[in-house]
Amino acid sequence: MVFNRSLLARAALGPAAGAVLMAFMASGAIPAYQMYSVGLAAVYTIVILSVGLLAGWSGIWSVGHPAFFAIGAYFAAYGSGHGWSLETVVLGAVAAGAALGAFLGYAGARFSVLYIALLTLAFTTVTLELINRWSSVTGGDQGVPVVQLRSALGFGTLAGGGTETQYLAVGAAAVVLALAVPAAASGLRMRLVAAKSHPLAARTTGIAPEAQSALSFAVSGACTCFAGVLLGLLTGFVSPDPFSLTFGISLIAACVLGGVGTIVGAVVGGVYLTWNPSLSSAVGLPQPVVQGLVLIAVLLFLPGGVVPFLGRLAGRVLRRSPAPHLPSSSEEPPVSASPPSASDAPGDGPELLRLENVSVSYGGLKALEDASLTLRQNEILAIIGPNGAGKTTLLNALSGLTGNGRVSGTADFAGQPLLGARATARRRLGIGRTFQHAEVFSELTVAENVLCTRRRITAGHRADVARLLRSVGLAEVAERRPGELPFGLQKRLDLARAMAEKPKLLILDEPFGGLDAGERALLAGHIRRLHADGTAVVVIDHVLDDLFSVAHRVLAFDFGRTIGEGTPDTVLKDPKVRSSYLGTVEGRTRPPERVGERSMIRLHGVGHTYGGVVALRDVDLDVRQGVVLGIAGANGAGKSTLAGILHGSLEPARGQRELGGVVRTSLAPEGRALFKTLSLRENLEVAAYAAGITGAPLRERMEETVQWLPARLRDRMSAAAGGLSGGEQQMLAIARALIVAPDVLIVDEPALGLAPALVDEVYDRLARLAHEGLTVVLLEQLLSRALSVCHEVAVLHEGVVAARGRPGDPEFAALAESAYFSGGRDQATPAAVTNTRTSPVN
Repeated sequence: MVFNRSLLARAALGPAAGAVLMAFMASGAIPAYQMYSVGLAAVYTIVILSVGLLAGWSGIWSVGHPAFFAIGAYFAAYGSGHGWSLETVVLGAVAAGAALGAFLGYAGARFSVLYIALLTLAFTTVTLELINRWSSVTGGDQGVPVVQLRSALGFGTLAGGGTETQYLAVGAAAVVLALAVPAAASGLRMRLVAAKSHPLAARTTGIAPEAQSALSFAVSGACTCFAGVLLGLLTGFVSPDPFSLTFGISLIAACVLGGVGTIVGAVVGGVYLTWNPSLSSAVGLPQPVVQGLVLIAVLLFLPGGVVPFLGRLAGRVLRRSPAPHLPSSSEEPPVSASPPSASDAPGDGPELLRLENVSVSYGGLKALEDASLTLRQNEILAIIGPNGAGKTTLLNALSGLTGNGRVSGTADFAGQPLLGARATARRRLGIGRTFQHAEVFSELTVAENVLCTRRRITAGHRADVARLLRSVGLAEVAERRPGELPFGLQKRLDLARAMAEKPKLLILDEPFGGLDAGERALLAGHIRRLHADGTAVVVIDHVLDDLFSVAHRVLAFDFGRTIGEGTPDTVLKDPKVRSSYLGTVEGRTRPPERVGERSMIRLHGVGHTYGGVVALRDVDLDVRQGVVLGIAGANGAGKSTLAGILHGSLEPARGQRELGGVVRTSLAPEGRALFKTLSLRENLEVAAYAAGITGAPLRERMEETVQWLPARLRDRMSAAAGGLSGGEQQMLAIARALIVAPDVLIVDEPALGLAPALVDEVYDRLARLAHEGLTVVLLEQLLSRALSVCHEVAVLHEGVVAARGRPGDPEFAALAESAYFSGGRDQATPAAVTNTRTSPVN
């Protein structure tokens, strides 16, 4: 924790306000009959602060805090009757609250927010039942008095219900608020928020979400039990009535009213909760009705709470300076690094990582099978393979993120066994990790995203982070949230967080995906600089030209197995590696000869982005009647986005989609998207109902569609779709698209994850549809498959149609292959590619 003048000044506001309030109380400016309410508001402030910070920082909504409140109050009552000192009562209550809170937090960390709420609800219910039944200690329904508590440290005696306790409550609230200010700027708060916002990414930074939940709940429970002690002293009498479940709901309502996770909001909530009975009397409505109306109004008009709303309003009024400069994703201090060469390769350097026969299986599915590799210190190893090859599973096995997968084999990292270590421990071993989609902590600033990797933050740590952010071009946006940044800068932030603490091994999951050429060049420079600093890198990506520009060695995967290894300039010459990307077919499935001239769907200059990530650029496409059009491209090329736009379910960000008259389109999406718990028949019926097909037309369409399915599926129409094999699910997904009698059928990755025999069966049935005159758009990762079954093929590369032509053209196959891997830069000049894109297909 770094204390500066600003932080100390903000922390002093609470004690200063408490001192002023106590001075008013002593002077008589506050009527005697209102002083109890002031003390009660102070006690409620502590409780609401503990509830609000637990929800705001950890994402845990608890209705169990009335139980903690009651435990503290009954500690005061029991200690008063048995001669305990004030300090003993406070310490005992705080310890009990911390222990119970830690248990609830750790147990609830495995469940969703709903289940945690139910767990805390059960905790309150059980606690209230014990209070009612344990009458020898609690007095049952009759309650028990709090007579007095004597301080063992010589601070005198506090009488229950006395005036001194009102001052004590105000002073205690002031101290708790003062402590909350530095806590809000501490690494503790950053780690709690990180664990809440992205538990998976948090594990790779050394943060265990279960431990953070237990810690936050322990602190919250301890504070609430302390407030319960104050309540017992303030009232002089404790009974079960104030600690009902209704009170728990009132706490949450007051927390939302003030502003979840805000310190001043807790004060507003405490004041509201105290004077709500007076407000209800003034308007002549029951308290629950008034609370409900106030909460509804806040949720509708001030969803963030009163205090955040006023803060934003004040910020807009007081803002005088222009908004800070937001650098583009390509702005960067120059990185002086050259591509790797034989002279800077690790050669015979010390071995850092060794994997032998590592397999990962999920039930009966083997996602990774007998993977073996070695990695030397400061070596850059690229891993390639088509979608579903097992690359990400391998990275997850290295970083400990395999979830419920069963991992076997051996792995040693820096001389230590790796597979038995938790994900959080692997960070301490020296393994950093980035993610394909830049999984940053959205509720933390850019600087806090990197600082949260430290348990204790010092001035030196802040200086190190500032230097790191400056080195990756993020210094100017250090205090901004990731959501305000373009995707390229978010990628840099993900990299900076992984680079913090200087890992021995950096794992990069598709770092070039979604970046433009300038951003990719900058990223390549960062990777080379890491190599120069002695960091080993394992990187996977589908942008092969940029990937190969930084790699010393390349490992190829397919179907969870290693199929090839070599240098960047030789690995693609391996027939097995090329076929894993381009595919191999026997050519027995051919499209029909007849092709119409009517344009069914036409795209003009279509482009699309996702939060700054460019998926498609200036796509021109014409889908003609009766044509089997293949859209080939590697994973991430933009095929699924194009499928959604052709289907009409996705509106393009730019350009136009035109239909040639009344055209009904239907989409069989990638991944099938079946309703697994519904039967085969119900899956078909749902699609028909959505298209407005009912009654006799539905029965007719159902009969025709069922006949298209293979016999083994026709006999199981009442079985659940989740029980089908992958190939059978794919055929059901296509049948579901067919039941609406489309004019254009769009099928996205029909062969994904299927065995070769099943792939042939699926394509044979698609060819049969084409022979019946149906227009088919086939989005396929395997180029050779598309060339064998389609009339026309367009090759997508990084969202651009890099080549287009007919499979029968002898020159097109080579051009298409070049476009698939590098956008046509290897074998075709830009002019040649342009001509291919615009030339008509006969």
